[in-house]
Amino acid sequence: MINSKELIKYTKSLNILFVEDHDELRENTADILSSFFKNVVTAEDGKKALEIYLDYSKNDINYFDIILSDIQMPQLNGVELTKKVYEINPKQIVIILSAYDESKYLLPLVNLGIEQFIKKPIDYQELLSVLLNASKKITQPSKKNSDIDYINIQIDRNFTFNKEDSSLFDKNQNIYLTKYEIIFLQLLTSSVGKIYSNEDIVENYNSKNESIDPQNIRKLVSKLRKKLPENTLESIYGIGYKITPYFAS
Repeated sequence: MINSKELIKYTKSLNILFVEDHDELRENTADILSSFFKNVVTAEDGKKALEIYLDYSKNDINYFDIILSDIQMPQLNGVELTKKVYEINPKQIVIILSAYDESKYLLPLVNLGIEQFIKKPIDYQELLSVLLNASKKITQPSKKNSDIDYINIQIDRNFTFNKEDSSLFDKNQNIYLTKYEIIFLQLLTSSVGKIYSNEDIVENYNSKNESIDPQNIRKLVSKLRKKLPENTLESIYGIGYKITPYFAS
């Protein structure tokens, strides 16, 4: 369970734009968000959200720290909104709410590089956990491990993956990795926190003159999880996989 005091520590100075066309859900969720964030602004559809986003950036010469948006909305849906926002600010953190598992709805957003998906109906503990990680990224930029130039990727407090020699360490103990596990970890740590689809994974193996059947990816993930700390290799249902960013407490 998320510790409210820890969450407020990272969110109290941040502004969030929440986009949801269902009135009751929008109001109830905004009430919860207002307990943590400095400023919560809501919009009932993507078109209104884009107008608010543009006005906000003009007035404050800044951007919202986080956008939390539904995917299926009138006027402008979540995919279209995200594309337009990234044209304005490619570094914008966007979290998407979706009642859909189908890749045709979500893969375009994976390719855009959104922060996270949260499945509807909303599990508020999951939502707060995602917001905590996103807020830490914003308030602790020096501890963000997503830079591809970093040699040592901190997976958790004790586990480190060295990208230069493709070695995995638990403290000072080397963890044996197969060639296919190394290729998989190299991809996921090239941008920690990014979701990689099965198509991305297959293409990456092909680029290294190796092949992997999409049906065998799940088996590979299952074996690799036994070598990694719990909950660090995350599967996003129907979409793909990512390494969860580690932040020192």
